[in-house]
Amino acid sequence: MMGIQQKQGELWAKAVDLSSRIPEDHILKRLDKVLDLGFVRDEVVGTYGKKGNVSIDPVVLMRLMLLLFIDNIRGERELMRVLPLRIDYLWFISYGLDDEVPNHSVLSKARKRWGTAVFERLFSRVVLQCVEAGLVGSEKAHVDASLVRANASLNAMVQNIVEEQVAKLEDDADTDTDTDTDTDTEEEPRPPKHKPVNTTYRNKTDPDSRVVRHDGGKSLPCYKNHRVVDDKGGVVTAVKTTHGVANEAAEMMDLLGQHEERTGQKPTTAVADSCYGDTANLVALAQAGIQAHVADRRSRMNLVRSKGIFPPEDFAYDTESDTFTCPTGEQLYRHHFHARRSHWEYRTKRGVCAACPLRSECTRDKSGRTLKRHLHQELLDQARAQSHSEAAREDRKRRQWFQERNFGEAATMHGFKRARWRGLERQSIQDLLIATIQNLKIMARRSFPRLFKRLDAYLGELRTRNAYRTNRVAPYL
Repeated sequence: MMGIQQKQGELWAKAVDLSSRIPEDHILKRLDKVLDLGFVRDEVVGTYGKKGNVSIDPVVLMRLMLLLFIDNIRGERELMRVLPLRIDYLWFISYGLDDEVPNHSVLSKARKRWGTAVFERLFSRVVLQCVEAGLVGSEKAHVDASLVRANASLNAMVQNIVEEQVAKLEDDADTDTDTDTDTDTEEEPRPPKHKPVNTTYRNKTDPDSRVVRHDGGKSLPCYKNHRVVDDKGGVVTAVKTTHGVANEAAEMMDLLGQHEERTGQKPTTAVADSCYGDTANLVALAQAGIQAHVADRRSRMNLVRSKGIFPPEDFAYDTESDTFTCPTGEQLYRHHFHARRSHWEYRTKRGVCAACPLRSECTRDKSGRTLKRHLHQELLDQARAQSHSEAAREDRKRRQWFQERNFGEAATMHGFKRARWRGLERQSIQDLLIATIQNLKIMARRSFPRLFKRLDAYLGELRTRNAYRTNRVAPYL
């Protein structure tokens, strides 16, 4: 017998509790149990006047901004359009069926009024909640970065500076930073001044973005998001947003400092790929007492450039005479100091290498073999030894799926790979909100383990596949 649905008007009466229609395992109910926004009003009270129209509750505005990324809604207008149709959304922001939906412009005005400080505070508080819940504390931190496509068109590109001016700026940078000196000084050299990169063009729509070519594809305006992920539970503990051509290696120590400041725990091990394995980072990690499980960038380059010639390890260094001895017994003496790279260069006397019978096996340089010794060479050797250890290789294999999973979740579920707004400050807000949501979901997973059983099974299968692939990777990952 065919059934016919009867109208049930009483179910939609005001006395009916519609929140009971939202299941307990709903994502918004799970997040609401671990989300604490009580600080927001005190944080932004100074940005509002004492007279005039009454604003929407800042807590409601923050919850609306989180909704944008929780369900990856296309924009503020779309959010306000679907808001009256979604009981779960109304419940999440504590709105009733008769409450008027705010205009979409209130969100952009709030972001401009508040700035990034309140969002940084929210992210820090959630990280602290994760620490108190025991989800942080492995003492091992993974560092990586990912490009984010800017909300700008290539049709808006204009020439910003002529090539002759760029060449002049590069020459000036070389003159300021590569000045050599023959005096032995114990003073710490000045940090390098980075040459201008991709400054010949700018985007009129979003001037803060930079044009980047990724994986041999088309050059596009981008930002770059830098992250630290704790190894214990996958919690994002540090976030920084820069323009797309920023040097990833230059941000490493600052990110690890953020990790320590937010968690109250100093990492004992840093894990990263070869983009971070330059000399400056290896020395800085050793000085900070952090094990460098970072792929050695020099080793990867030397696989090609140094093939077929004597490696630096074949030259014995004598601390008393401050000289190197080559395989044929000749001496290499201190020649000059590179201030920008913080190392001394050693060479033989003129004509020695030219008359050497092993010249073809030692160098391809017409002027002869040169060796470099860093001001903190002992620390550098210590960090490189850690980088080439078996434990470091295993950690880098784990990083391949552990860190990339974090970026993958942000991209597929929360719209991480495309900027919603324009400008570096607004992009920083987007990255902070997405990282905050990911951390909240990790806490919710701890409270509702059964709800994530299917997800854990999928991730387990993914780890198995990646483990098979990484076993076939070269030693220097």
